[in-house]
Amino acid sequence: MRVAEAVGRALAGLGADTVFGVVGSGNFLVTNALVAGGARFIAARHEQGAAVMADAWARTTGRVGVVSVHQGPGLTNAMTGITEAAKSRTPLLVLAPEAPGRRSNFFVDVDALATAVGARPARVRSPASAVADTCAAYQTALTRRTVVLALPLDVQAAGHNDQERVCTGPLTHPPQPGDEGVAALIGLLHDARRPVFIAGRGARGARTELERAADAAGALLATSAVAKGLFQGNPWSLDVSGGFASPLAAELIRDADLIVAWGCSLNMWTTRHGKLIAPDATVVQVDDDPSAIGAHRDVHLGVVGDVAATAVAVAGQLEVAPPPVRSKRPSLAGVRWRDVPYEDESGQMRIDPRTLSIALDDMLPAERTVTVDSGNFMGYPSMYLSVPDAAGFCFTQAFQSIGLGLATAIGAAVARPDRLTVAALGDGGALMGVSELETLVRLNIPMLVVVYDDEAYGAEVHHFGPDGEPLDIVRFPATDIAAIGRGFGCEGVTVRCAGDLAAVQKWLEGPRERPLVVDAKITSERGSWWLEEAFRGH
Repeated sequence: MRVAEAVGRALAGLGADTVFGVVGSGNFLVTNALVAGGARFIAARHEQGAAVMADAWARTTGRVGVVSVHQGPGLTNAMTGITEAAKSRTPLLVLAPEAPGRRSNFFVDVDALATAVGARPARVRSPASAVADTCAAYQTALTRRTVVLALPLDVQAAGHNDQERVCTGPLTHPPQPGDEGVAALIGLLHDARRPVFIAGRGARGARTELERAADAAGALLATSAVAKGLFQGNPWSLDVSGGFASPLAAELIRDADLIVAWGCSLNMWTTRHGKLIAPDATVVQVDDDPSAIGAHRDVHLGVVGDVAATAVAVAGQLEVAPPPVRSKRPSLAGVRWRDVPYEDESGQMRIDPRTLSIALDDMLPAERTVTVDSGNFMGYPSMYLSVPDAAGFCFTQAFQSIGLGLATAIGAAVARPDRLTVAALGDGGALMGVSELETLVRLNIPMLVVVYDDEAYGAEVHHFGPDGEPLDIVRFPATDIAAIGRGFGCEGVTVRCAGDLAAVQKWLEGPRERPLVVDAKITSERGSWWLEEAFRGH
C-alpha cells in the first residue's frame, strides 16, 4: 500500500463518505482510495466549484466536507472557495497535493496559501505518520475550521507499512461554559426588560435549547443571515437581523436593552454598521471560540462555551428563578417582508424582483433549500423566500465573491436530495460559474435555477452611478441565459412579467426531468437598499 492509499482509506474510516473535486495526477490515488473506501466522488468542472460544493455540503449536513484537488493550479483555482469556507468557519478538509521542490512548475507554498486566507495548514509529514497526520487534520476540521492538508508527492508515492491505526470514535467534545459566565448572563437577563437573542451559524443545531432559554427570559429571536430559518415558525421570530431585517424587525432590535449573540459574530452586516444596537443596550456574546468574542465589536460580557450547553444552563436556572419584571413580548404581525406594502414597478418587459420573489415563494414546495449568490440582487431571495429550517438556507457571502451560487446549490442538493434546491443567482455570477451547469445536468439534479438578470454588475452600477461615474464597463448586452441553460441540457424559460411564471409552475408540478433555468429580466432603475446602506454606512 502507498501512503496516498492509506490517507484515503483513513479518511473513509473517519466517516468521509462524500468528496468533491477535480482529479489530476497528484490527487488521483488518494481520491480513488476514498472511493474504494465507500465515498461518493462528485466531479466538478472547476476547482472553485468543487471547493464551494464541499463547503455547501458541510453547511447543510453539519459534517466535515472534503475537497480533493490537483497540485499547483488545482489548489490555486480552488482558493476563492477555500477562502469563503475559512472565513465562514466551515468544517472543511482540503486534500492538496504538493510538488516536491521549487524547480517544479507546480510548486506553490501550500502552508502559506492556507495561512494567507485564514485556513489551517496541516501536512502529511512522512510515511510513518501519514494516518496520524490525516486524523489530526480531520479532528481540527471538526472544530469548525477549514484545513488544507498538504500531501507531498514524494510522501504519497512512498510505501506504507499498514501498521498505523485509524482514529475511531468521537474526536471532539463541545466546550462547556464556565459557571461564572453563565451566572453573569443570567443576572443580565433578570434585569432586562426587552431582551433579543440573535443566533448565528454557530447556533445551528441548538434551536430547541435557544427557544427554551428565550421563553424563560421573555426574549425575541432573530438570526444572522447565514442562520436564516433557524427559528422558522416560532411565534417570536423576527427572522433575519441586519440589512435584510424588515422594518418591524429592525425597530424591535433597536429597542432591545439586552442583545445576546449566540454563535454570532455581530459583524457590520448583522448590526447595520452598529445602528441596530441601541447605544445604551448591553451586549453579550456566547461562542465556543474565545477569539470570536469581541472580534467585530466590543461586548459587555463574553461567555466561552458551546451554544446549546450554555442555553440549557441559562434556561434551567431561569425556569427555577424567573426574571421578576419584564415587558410583554410584542405582536409580530407584519414582520415578514412579503407583508410590507410596496409599489410594483414591473413594466417595460421587466418584472419587479419583489413580485418575482413573492410569486416564487407561493409556488415552491415547503420542503426547499434556497441558495443565494452574491450581488445587488441577493436580498430579494434572502428576504422573500422562506425556508423550512436553518439547513434550508445556504448563503456563501463571507468573502462576497460572485460566481459561487450555482456550485453552492449543487453541494446543498447533494446533501439534501429530498428537497427541491433553488439557486438564486445574478446574471454576472451565473455566467461566471456557468460551467457547473454541466455538473448539474450530469448529476441529474432537478434544480430550479433563477437568474435575477439586470444585464449588469448591479452593485457597481448603483454604487458609482449616483456620483455620475461612467458605467459602460459594468453594463452588458442582453444575454439569453435561458438558451444557454438549454445548451447545457437544462430546460429554460425567460420571465418578463408575472404571467410568464406559468411555465415555472408547470415545471414545479412535475415530472422535473431536467433542471430549469429561469432568466428573469428584472427591473433595475434603483439599487437595492441594503447595498446602498452598506456602501454609504461607514
